[in-house]
Amino acid sequence: MAQNDFPSDKKASPATVNLYRNLKKHLDNGVLFGHQDDLAYGIHWFGDKDRSNLNDLVGEYPAVYGWELGRLELDASYNLDSVAFDRMREYIIEGYKKGGVITISWHLNNPVNGKSAWDDAKGVVKEILPGGTKHQLYLSWVDKVAVFLNGLKAPTGEMVPVIFRPFHELTGNWFWWGQDRCTAEEYKQLMRMTITYLRDTKQLHHLLYAYNTSGFKTKEEFMLRYPGHDLIDILSFDDYQYGDASKDSSFVKNIDHQLGLLESLATEHNKIPAWAETGYEKIPYPKWWTESMLKAIGQHRISYVLIWRDGGLVTGKPPREFAPSDTHFLPFPTHTSESDFLKMYFSGKFLFQKGAAALKLYDK
Repeated sequence: MAQNDFPSDKKASPATVNLYRNLKKHLDNGVLFGHQDDLAYGIHWFGDKDRSNLNDLVGEYPAVYGWELGRLELDASYNLDSVAFDRMREYIIEGYKKGGVITISWHLNNPVNGKSAWDDAKGVVKEILPGGTKHQLYLSWVDKVAVFLNGLKAPTGEMVPVIFRPFHELTGNWFWWGQDRCTAEEYKQLMRMTITYLRDTKQLHHLLYAYNTSGFKTKEEFMLRYPGHDLIDILSFDDYQYGDASKDSSFVKNIDHQLGLLESLATEHNKIPAWAETGYEKIPYPKWWTESMLKAIGQHRISYVLIWRDGGLVTGKPPREFAPSDTHFLPFPTHTSESDFLKMYFSGKFLFQKGAAALKLYDK
């Protein structure tokens, strides 16, 4: 096997190496379709056995399952989306057994003042780097992440490969690790420290690592805080639809432009391109799926796209106190965009659970 067929972790497990190689190999087979928290809750339901909003809609599960570790660092039993970590582990293994891909984000609290990830305080990253006042506290938080990730073992004994995307949307300014909250060099050090700690100190070898910006205009802007080819496997960005999609085509133009740059960078640096988060809250434009999302992707070759979650706002409440809401990014049966979603589903551009399983992404 050629050296460039390996992920950044040269000790990666066989299943992780196979996933990395197959995500590259199958770029021409279609875009893997993902959904955040798909198995955990949806429109006015929470924790129903064997349920999925996507499956309710099309009779099929996602190809990519997104999950979230926020609050794990606080020793909470459930995350900031009210999903119990024990259940999340089961959901992750279930998605893997279905042949799907697992991706995990981490909206960790501000370790300096204890506020949420959305605290926009400056100087936090400097304090968790070596020599900073919160360095050891931060490493103790990463230890907890390592314990959780190390518990993702399939019934057959292998570790479930995970795409981990820490400190995502780094070019925005809504998180304490955002571009105006730390220097480019500090961000690079943060990523390097975190990834090498998980890989080399904690000896986790079932992870692929994603570099994940928010919207960008140029290659230079995208790569400004890139920590290094020896750390990163996936180049990705998050970008959502805002405004009136029925009148404003700027979203389609912007995504088309960004995907073109992303494809070029991925080819140039031998990485996997992905659109890591997107959606249009409540989908008020009935034809958004075909006239905006599908049109924006066009003929671009990306590994996967992930639609954000349904059924709740960020609550952090115990699951038993979780109040279902009508916030959603997928349609539901009878929603005004349901027929357009089905049109997109049958377009052949995307792969869902059955398509992903047929690719046998974890096999050599």
